[in-house]
Amino acid sequence: MKLYTYFRSSAAYRVRIALALKGLDYEAVPVHLVRGGGEQHQPEYRALNPAGLLPALEAGGQVLTQSLAIIEYLDETHPEPPLLPGSALDRARIRAIAQTIACEVHPLNNLRVLKYLSGTLAVDEAAKKAWYHHWVGSGLATVERLLAGDPRTGTFCHGDTPTLADLCLAPQVFNARRFDCDLSAMPTITRIVAACEALEAFIQASPARQPDAE
Repeated sequence: MKLYTYFRSSAAYRVRIALALKGLDYEAVPVHLVRGGGEQHQPEYRALNPAGLLPALEAGGQVLTQSLAIIEYLDETHPEPPLLPGSALDRARIRAIAQTIACEVHPLNNLRVLKYLSGTLAVDEAAKKAWYHHWVGSGLATVERLLAGDPRTGTFCHGDTPTLADLCLAPQVFNARRFDCDLSAMPTITRIVAACEALEAFIQASPARQPDAE
């Protein structure tokens, strides 16, 4: 397998964690999202992923895109350890937490949105940071409410083993900390992410451990 990745991409980070948890070997192919205007916009990469987004995974003679779809593919083809365990209701809860992050929080604050704010719309740095803090703060506050006090929340987002939800939460919190977001009102999230970051798979997948880390 070949993973097109960037060390700070939270979507690629999710997939790296899944690969590490499942003990799967892969070749990392760095695609720098900033250098030269963004290598993801080059024709060679666009031929692989027309959206020009990360990650992309070459597997089984096909190119897979969208991090959640890639992770579910990995979970179906390499079911141990399961990232969507339990009953249909359990899996629905796990997906809901994951999608709150991947579909509601992350898209408003990824690199291309921030570049559009500061470039095309000429938003200053303070206003851009306020935008980031507002949407990440409100989104993670929703996740905190989903997790806190729910008996299905354990050491991790759902039970006592990492699931798809944790694979989305840890990278989003990494980015929130990079942008100095206040997480003091989110003790459940903070506790869960600390448990994630103590696991070897999350350590291996962390931005600092990637070959293209700067």
